[in-house]
Parts: sequence; structure tokens; C-alpha cells
Amino acid sequence: MSESVIPVPFLDLTAQFKDLEGEWLEAVRASGARGSFILGPQVSAFEREFAEYVGVKHAIAVANGTDSLVLSLRALNIGRGDEVITTPFTFFASAEAIDVVGATPVFADILPDDFTLDPESVRERIGPKTRAILPVHIFGHAADMDSIMELAREHGLAVIEDCAQCFGARVGDRVTGSIGTTGSFSFYPTKVLGGYGDGGMVTTNSAQIDERIRRLRNHGAIKPFIHVEVGCNSRLDEIQAAALRIKLRGIDAAITGRRRVAETYSRRFAGTAVRGPTTRTGDAHVYNLYTIRTARRDQVRQRLTDRQIGSSLCYPQGLHLQDVYRHLGYQPGSLPVCEQATTEVLSLPVYPGMPDAHIARVCQTVLDALD
Repeated sequence: MSESVIPVPFLDLTAQFKDLEGEWLEAVRASGARGSFILGPQVSAFEREFAEYVGVKHAIAVANGTDSLVLSLRALNIGRGDEVITTPFTFFASAEAIDVVGATPVFADILPDDFTLDPESVRERIGPKTRAILPVHIFGHAADMDSIMELAREHGLAVIEDCAQCFGARVGDRVTGSIGTTGSFSFYPTKVLGGYGDGGMVTTNSAQIDERIRRLRNHGAIKPFIHVEVGCNSRLDEIQAAALRIKLRGIDAAITGRRRVAETYSRRFAGTAVRGPTTRTGDAHVYNLYTIRTARRDQVRQRLTDRQIGSSLCYPQGLHLQDVYRHLGYQPGSLPVCEQATTEVLSLPVYPGMPDAHIARVCQTVLDALD
């Protein structure tokens, strides 16, 4: 098969698994031998190691990233009659979690360069029912947390960082998930720190929030069969925790690998019609996705598809214009920066260990499509 038709996957999880297979299977055997499968020693150790990496006092492992948002909102007593300001340019779970607790999502516009919440648009939407801001660190780049935290302090609001796409990203010397009231993480397999199934984590420096979420994740129980509130079943299992502990030990090398791919893309696209990701001065991007902008996005994507190169369209429609939120009254033009981005963005393959030949094929195909 000639190089021109060698498929380029959007993400290669099988190669990563082969590198870790021996350690992973040994961890499975060890968990089986102990007979401990739910909230056991692997989960406790992972929580401690995760908290240390992020730089927080507490980390609470839960079943998935969506639950990490829902439980954060519940721990802050946010519910019916409350409003939470968030971005329309994100995966549905960011807004869905707000609805799940009975509150109302209020969508603010995004910044044109890094796709994160525009603090000025947030400011315009703060009202008497606003209880929290839920910024999303999108594609691996942090939101403008200094401005968002200033707004939160000014108006007495909680800040729930959605860190699903940005494990290891930094705002100056602070790791995302350590800045707001809580941080919410997903370990879905495609993430920077991804497991072999679903998983999530909540981070906080509040002992009260830590205690409440630990109770809520386990049916509101304070000890076996004794319940003080209605919670849910949102517990990370031992085998996922074991896999994530293995991956956490090598996460800095994995992030470096993502940055190598991203830097190569950016060099190749410099001076062309392709707008690559930007990074705010002093911050550190982890490139969960490498997302470009071009007015000829659909043309580029079709050319990639024709050459068997993976890509992803994140996101084709702002949440504010989707049918599920029609009742909120947003109209086309309500959030113009987001709406423009949805017509131009395209995410290219990026993962640790991506072969140089694959990177070169992606770059050449994108540029050929625009020639």
C-alpha cells in the first residue's frame, strides 16, 4: 500500500494500550486477588495522587464526567430557580448538568481566538438569579480564569471549572481544576488522561464540598445502610482507577507528545489560510484537540475523508440554537462569535506518538484542499 492511501486515524488508542498492557493486566489480576472492586485502595490512592498533581486538598472519584458536574452543582445547593452561566460551544453535558439539578443554563458568547467564555459576555448576563459560572476549558486550553474569578468575587458566585478536555493545562503556575470552587474532570478514553471506560473526578479545596460529594456519590449514605439525603450511584471502580494511576505516572510525557504534534502543525500552517489554536500568554495548552479554523471547513474535511484521514467537527451547532433549548428563546445572531466558529472549526488528529509521516499527510492534505 502506498503512503498516499495509508489511513490516518483521528486517535490511536490501541497503540497506547499495547504500551501499557502488561501493567494494566497485572493491576486487574491484583484487584481480582484482593476481591476489591468498588471504592477500594486503588481509588483512594488515585484520589490522593490526582489531588497532588492538580494542587488541591481534595479529589473525589465518580463514575463519569457528567456526574462530576452534577454532583458539584448539588454540593453547592444549586437547583430550581437558579441560573448558571456557561458556554454554548461545548459538549452537551456542560449544560445538561445544569438542567439535571433543575437550574437554568444561561449562555454567554465565546472569545474568537481560543473559543472559551468571553468574560464581558458573562458580565452582561449576570442577574439576580445567577448562582454560578461554569467555564469550559475547551480543546485543552484554559478559559480566562483571572477575569472569571474576578467576576465571581464581585457578585458572590461559585465557579465550576469544566476540565473534561484539559487535564494538565495551566493558567500561569496553577493547574486547571485548582482555581474555581470545584473542578470537574472526565476520564472518557479520548481525553488527555483517559481510562478504559467511563470515569470522572471532582476537585476542591473545600472540606465541606468534599464531604458532601463523597456522600452524594454513594446514595447519600454516611455509613452502610444509613442515609441522610437522596444521592446517586456514582462510584469509580478499582480497575479504572488502577489504569488511570498507571497513565497518570506518564502524563507529562503524554502531554509533551501532544504538544510536539501541535507545534508541527502550527509550523506548517503558519502564513497560510489555516488559523491554528492560540494560547493566552502565560498559559499552557495540552491539545486534547487540535482545532483549526477555515472558511472552507467543509471542503477541507471532505478532502481529509477522501484520503482516509480522520477529523472531528466539534461543534457544528451552538447549544443555544439546538431544539432542546428552544424554550430559552435564543435566536440566530444571539451569540455571533460562537455561531461563526461553528461554521469554521475542524479538529485534526493529535495524540502522543503520532508518526511524523501521518502528521505530514494531514498537513499536506489540509493545504492541498485550500490551494
